[in-house]
Amino acid sequence: MKVGIVGLPNAGKSSLFNALTGAAVPAENYPFTTVEPNVAIVPVRDERLEQIAATLDAEPLIFETIEFHDIAGLVRGAHSGEGLGNRFLSNIRETDAILHLVRAHDDPQVVHPDGAVDPARDADTIETELLYADLEQAERRLERVAREAKSGGREAVAEEAWLRAVVDALQAGRPVRDVPPPDDAPAALRLLSPLTAKPVLYVANVAEEGQLEPPPALVERAQRAGARATAVSARLDAELTELDPQEAEAMRADLGAAESGLERVVHETFELLGLITFFTAGSGREARARAIPRGTKARRAAGAVHTDMERGFVKAEIVPWEALVDAGGYAAARERALLRSEGRDYEIRDGDVVEFKFTP
Repeated sequence: MKVGIVGLPNAGKSSLFNALTGAAVPAENYPFTTVEPNVAIVPVRDERLEQIAATLDAEPLIFETIEFHDIAGLVRGAHSGEGLGNRFLSNIRETDAILHLVRAHDDPQVVHPDGAVDPARDADTIETELLYADLEQAERRLERVAREAKSGGREAVAEEAWLRAVVDALQAGRPVRDVPPPDDAPAALRLLSPLTAKPVLYVANVAEEGQLEPPPALVERAQRAGARATAVSARLDAELTELDPQEAEAMRADLGAAESGLERVVHETFELLGLITFFTAGSGREARARAIPRGTKARRAAGAVHTDMERGFVKAEIVPWEALVDAGGYAAARERALLRSEGRDYEIRDGDVVEFKFTP
């Protein structure tokens, strides 16, 4: 999973990145501190996997990961190169989702590029730049595809019609996600790689005190866009990463923050992308968490382990993780009739422990 972090200068992106990854990214009080995109692969700790591994005496533990891409703060005109914006926008076109960080605190010591804090206006600024960037991309792609469509090829004709609809939507201020890709050109969306078609998680960067709730205007925006919204205190989470884990947990409890910014962002990212987690583990073998889209059938899930398993799929032996841990292992789970065999069309559930049977 790849997530691109966008936001205005001084929105707190570098602090959030530090909190999410433990990386030492400069967080100075001026724009463009982050000159190159910072990329970090973050393991997503899962207590369920730890309990499974302890039950089966499995090792090593391999958690699912999220790859965070942190780019420099965008400003008005980024799509046309202001503040090196084009250079940075291209770095998030291949991500699976966008984390849109919006400043929601009024710390006078942190300069706001527009002079005052206004979450709705700031979100508009970033989204306008993404729209303009997609418009330029779509217009360039349309010129090329229109020439190809003159030959009458069905796929090129379908893509040209779609691109014209995309350009019209973007010129009207609507995102690419509002224009469904054509059935006759299934690769059209991937070839355009539009920013405004990606799922969005709005993250309000709030003050250290008070409830960790996003502003109502940001919640409403997310609901209108089919996105999600949450809140973190980027500075607080960055500071807590420097403490001993037990001290950090105690301080969060004192502040009423039940989970870290990482845990909150990870949970919301999974929900945004419609992901669930299943596990594979065995005695003396690795225990691994694997994220797949909700609704994935058993045979397709086998392909997440290895393509040979999907091609030669025979069956999947399934046991819910709680049942496996409670029974104390596979043998006891089988004796209690907790372990069952499922076919290729079984829909994998969150928390399933799975062993795939296949023919090489």
